[in-house]
Amino acid sequence: MAYNWGPNFIMPSETLRNFAGRVVLREDYNEKLLRQELAELGCGDQPFHVTNPWYYRKKNTESWIKIGESSDRKNQFSVPWDTRSVGNGQYEVLGFMHVYSRKNAEEFIVTRQNIVDVTIES
Repeated sequence: MAYNWGPNFIMPSETLRNFAGRVVLREDYNEKLLRQELAELGCGDQPFHVTNPWYYRKKNTESWIKIGESSDRKNQFSVPWDTRSVGNGQYEVLGFMHVYSRKNAEEFIVTRQNIVDVTIES
């Protein structure tokens, strides 16, 4: 059974998808559900490190461009993005969370992604 532990993109409002200038991207996850899924996958149930790289791409293109990366859960894996460096238009933002876990001496990495459509109006 898959558990919906995240990642969950955090926005001030679900309707706020228009970005201009400097924005801060944030994401979080549900620790309890993550531990349940790790155990079910046979990957232990104690994550010891989580990191969240961020990427963007223009809508209807293939390649992702990295914005930044954070391992700071206390600040919701926040990464600043100056949208003035990209042109106006429709974009996708990808949060690609990596969870590191151990079971006995074996290390596992479990990943999940979250893609959000945004509009850049700088």
